[in-house]
Amino acid sequence: MHKRLLLTILSLFLMAGCGATSIQNGIDAIRGKEEKQYNKSAQKWYDEICQDLARGELESADKKYLSLRSEHMNSALVPMSMILLAEAHMAEQEYLLANYYLDEYLKISRGAKADYANFLKIKSSFLGIKDINKDQKLVMDTLFKARNFYTLHRNSQYAPLVQSMIVRLEMAQYVLNDSIASLYDRIGKSEASKIYREKNKKFIYTKEQIESPKSGFVSKIIPFK
Repeated sequence: MHKRLLLTILSLFLMAGCGATSIQNGIDAIRGKEEKQYNKSAQKWYDEICQDLARGELESADKKYLSLRSEHMNSALVPMSMILLAEAHMAEQEYLLANYYLDEYLKISRGAKADYANFLKIKSSFLGIKDINKDQKLVMDTLFKARNFYTLHRNSQYAPLVQSMIVRLEMAQYVLNDSIASLYDRIGKSEASKIYREKNKKFIYTKEQIESPKSGFVSKIIPFK
């Protein structure tokens, strides 16, 4: 591709009657543009990632992150970029990509920084629940992770937010269990219905305290109406 482009430019210069100096300048200009796509400083890559994110060009930002990581693996700007990209993808509801960056971040981060990344992972999973009937496993997995985080990081600044997610997830699980129990009642399987109603006895909520979201989105559950 590169060779064909150079030959094309060379032919155009010759047809226009340009001299060797002009031809060389044209070739150098093409090479200069290509060279700008690699071998940049970490700060330059980071600045371009931020610019792409500001313009909403996430795919371009992802590609520049890969260049930043490959050229400056040990730069402090690499983990900073991971968090920025994770948050950007979450804002676009691209939760799988967000979790990819968060997983990468957690491989190299500890302490308070890791707390934030773990919180974002829980938040990403939480927001990824669109319908509790279709996302039953995601509800249970997210609830498990949220409870674990809250148990280990009660003093974290993110603990109250995680606790709020736990309440909504537990209510979502209650609504789901009640829905399944009602279904079994309708088809005459009382024993199966009893199992799911027993599961709800471990929660402190009652059916009357939960207002189910019309869309099925767990974050819209309104507790304690």
